[in-house]
This record gives sequence, structure tokens and C-alpha cells, in this order.
Amino acid sequence: MEEGPPAERGTPVGRRVFLGTLALGALGVVAAPPLQRGLEGFLGSAADKDPTGLTGLLPNGGGFRYYSVASSVPRKNADTYRLTIDGLVDRPATYTLADLKALPQTRLVRDVQCVTGWRVPDTPFEGVRLSRLLDAAGVRPTARAIRFTCFDGTYTESLTLAQARRADVMVALRMQDKDLGHAHGGPVRLYVAPMYFYKSAKWLSGITLTDEVDPGYWEERGYDVDAWVGRSNGRDDAPTS
Repeated sequence: MEEGPPAERGTPVGRRVFLGTLALGALGVVAAPPLQRGLEGFLGSAADKDPTGLTGLLPNGGGFRYYSVASSVPRKNADTYRLTIDGLVDRPATYTLADLKALPQTRLVRDVQCVTGWRVPDTPFEGVRLSRLLDAAGVRPTARAIRFTCFDGTYTESLTLAQARRADVMVALRMQDKDLGHAHGGPVRLYVAPMYFYKSAKWLSGITLTDEVDPGYWEERGYDVDAWVGRSNGRDDAPTS
């Protein structure tokens, strides 16, 4: 599941399921804030189990959409989460969630722009600058790019080394002033502020330094590898940073 391009069609759904899903969307529009927050939580958990993709058609209270690219995603917590850094580095490392929280944190507030068109303005993210982790690992001179893998077992992403070292690229632990929930890629995701949101891989588990760019999941399906907002994918959206 990724907040990016919609998933391919899954199992056909019946008329009752379709009408029920639309009714939930209508309810969210008119509901009071507490009920809306409940709907947001429901959609986030339902999307993780939804083979139809219909939950991805509905907005929630945060303005995000949920899309599935994996049939299911395991849940990780402070005891089970690990982030590995390997490949063309001198000091491969494995970080726990506590390790990442203990490092200096950076906060960014930017618009989030999806390549499918929706936008969430002024979204705070907090986490560790990716450049800090790269410096600690000791990147070798032959490294030119990074491949990111995720614990959903499906999603991958990539950046050049120069892109990854930008100050507005981070390993994010918090979003909208809350710890990252599972539906938003928690407990840890990549956040690439100036690019379309499919570059900000959810459920981040691996950072591998490579000698060339290895296109990610959506890039293998036709989306731009260099996904600058407003300057790629045939779109002219206002830049996010």
C-alpha cells in the first residue's frame, strides 16, 4: 500500500459493497469532527485489508488517500522494527526505532503532492535527515545511488546520492505531529519533500547504496525516476519546497 498511483484492479465487488463504501464517504462529508476522525481511522485500517482498492477512492480527515500495492503488510513496533543500511558503505548498520529516535531530529512543513492530483497542504514531518545516516555509514566513492526496500515485501524506491543528501530528505518517524501510524507507513517511512509522494516509500526497512539507479516499483510501471513536483510526470503542479 502506498500513497501514490492507484493499484491495479483486484477482485470484482458487488453492488452492496460499492454502495456501502460510497455511503461511508458521504457520511464523512457531513459528520462532526469526532466522527470524521473515527472514519479516518476506519479507512486506514480497512485499506490494509481491502483487495478492491475502493477505500482509496475516499478522502479522510487528513486529506490523504490509501492505495494498496501489497495484499497485506505486517505490523512493526518498537520491539520488532529494524532499519538496515548496507551496500557500498564502510560501516553497515542496523537501527532500532529507539536508535532512530535518539538521533537529532529535523522538522519540515511542506505540501504533500500525489502524482494522481490530490494535495495536502502544510503537512509536518519529523525524523532523521538521510544524509546523517549516510555519513555515519561511510559511503564509498563508487556509490552513486540508493535503493530503498520496505517490509511490505513489494514496494521499492530509488534516489541518486545527490538527491538523498538534500536537507529536505529524511527518514521520517512522525507526521502531522503524531508518531507515524501503520496506514501512513509507520513506524518509519522515507520522506522526499520536493518530489511526488510515491518517492516517499512507506514501511521503510532497507537503505542500500548502489553504483547506479535501480528504478522503483512505480517507475518500472511508467512513472518518472526523477519525480520533482511540477517538473515531471507531465504535470505542472506548484512545487512543494
